[in-house]
Amino acid sequence: MTERELLPTAGGARTAAAVGELLRPRRLLAFSAFTTLVAATAVGLLTAPLLGHIVDLVADGSTAFTLPIVALVVVALVRGAANAVGLALVSRLGEEMLAGLRERFIEKALGLPLERVELAGSGDLTSRVTNDVAVIAKSVRDALPELGRSVLTIVLTFVGLAVLDWRFLLAALLATPIQLYTVRWYVRRATPLYASQRVKDGAQQQQLLDTVGGSRTVRAFRLGDDHVERVRGRSQDVVDITMRATRLVTRFFSRLNLAEFIGLSAVLVTGFLLVGNQTATIGTATAAALYFHSLFNPINAALALVDDAQSAAASLSRLVGVADLPAEEEPQQPGSPADASVKATAIGHAYVRGHDVLADVDLDINAGERIALVGASGAGKTTLAKLIAGIHRPSSGSVSVGGVGLPELGPAATRETVALISQEVHVFAGELGEDLRLAKPSATDAELRAALDQLGALSWVDSLPDGLSTVVGEGGHRLTVTQAQQLALVRLVLADPPVAILDEATAEAGSTGAKELEKAAGKALAGRTGLVVAHRLTQAAAADRVVVLDAGRVVEAGTHDQLLAEGGRYAALWKAWSGNRTP
Repeated sequence: MTERELLPTAGGARTAAAVGELLRPRRLLAFSAFTTLVAATAVGLLTAPLLGHIVDLVADGSTAFTLPIVALVVVALVRGAANAVGLALVSRLGEEMLAGLRERFIEKALGLPLERVELAGSGDLTSRVTNDVAVIAKSVRDALPELGRSVLTIVLTFVGLAVLDWRFLLAALLATPIQLYTVRWYVRRATPLYASQRVKDGAQQQQLLDTVGGSRTVRAFRLGDDHVERVRGRSQDVVDITMRATRLVTRFFSRLNLAEFIGLSAVLVTGFLLVGNQTATIGTATAAALYFHSLFNPINAALALVDDAQSAAASLSRLVGVADLPAEEEPQQPGSPADASVKATAIGHAYVRGHDVLADVDLDINAGERIALVGASGAGKTTLAKLIAGIHRPSSGSVSVGGVGLPELGPAATRETVALISQEVHVFAGELGEDLRLAKPSATDAELRAALDQLGALSWVDSLPDGLSTVVGEGGHRLTVTQAQQLALVRLVLADPPVAILDEATAEAGSTGAKELEKAAGKALAGRTGLVVAHRLTQAAAADRVVVLDAGRVVEAGTHDQLLAEGGRYAALWKAWSGNRTP
């Protein structure tokens, strides 16, 4: 594919509505957090007038400082305690909302058709669940509490200036037009910039996944320099757009500094004039200057957090875009397969229009029969397997199981009926037993051990430090390639689908491991309709029938012995393979 069809991104209105949906069931918590922060901010605003009162006492020659100093201490203690409680409540609110969004995203991501994920590229999805979630989480934990407190401080401080003297408020407001213009100027440029940055991050991650995941192919075809250049290009794109964002932020803060200078100068001049004509005391002018000076941090924090907010909003819209994807359409009355037979009729498929991968393929698999798909790389074996598994929809033709077409069967029933095991196996982090229970959550330890024993994996599982309770995967006990693939086959036995497809399920193992896996695969397929994309032709020899694909078409079909006797394409493949294989 020359261009990827990225997963959707929600618009601003929909993203805001999604935040409202997450906030609605937590209204009481939000109200408590807001009320507590308002109280903390209001108490903190008493500091400036108390200091102004002390200045007036000094100006009058009085030494009665005890009461205002005690009041200052009480204000500091109450403000600190209320701030701590308020920020904790805001953080809890943010974390709960993030958890809700993350659950919705994961639920929808796990239900996405694999075809849709492949069209977008796995990098697009993984960058959303890693980079974007991390950006939002950082904003929730750091930016959201600080932003809430800053906004409240700004609003109530302006109220305090008005209470002192309305003319101080007017002087302070001279900085506002510059600040508002700066924010408007910044948001118009930052929103598309950060959205573009997320896309380039996803493209970089996709290229890294393609290069690392396909390292064997890259080495085999000597594509290393080309892929290094691609990674360098994607990385340079990320660097370039990051530097653009940095320059934008620098210009943003320089304009805010100008607004601070103008505002403070205006307040000081106003105080000088009011004290000069005796309409305000020195203490009042001092309190006004302290009020405006105290606005520096919250205003800069609030406006600076616009940067974080823009970045988080871009990430949030990408998560909401996936979370809002409609569920896969299920038939109103799903069909019920009569048996586990599979029939593919006149199948044609193209990932890019005009470039057929499969053309007019017919394949009948009887219930309980095991078929091996054989052919050179690029012949269309994996594509045909994915079409039968319902991962892709054929461009033409149809696939049915037990006489029921996959569209009539529905996505959910198809996943329960047809299981596909590929060579790309993931070991989930956690206890080994819980990893296996992903296929059958209700399975007892006895059932897990029986499935392991059936496939010859129980001996090495019992040898692990804690048996089924051993932590495997990321940060846990490291399993071999053969062991990881055996676990996938054990999951297949536990899930117990009528139809199973093994797509080169032994390709990643060495010769000894492959023999073990072939035995395990044979046992896992016992009693099921099986389709094996054969990486090793011993799998084809053990199958009931062999189907040979070439350039997207079926060119031969029959038993292993029949095809050898015919001396055609399969016989040539067998001769070449058996003559070069490692004993």
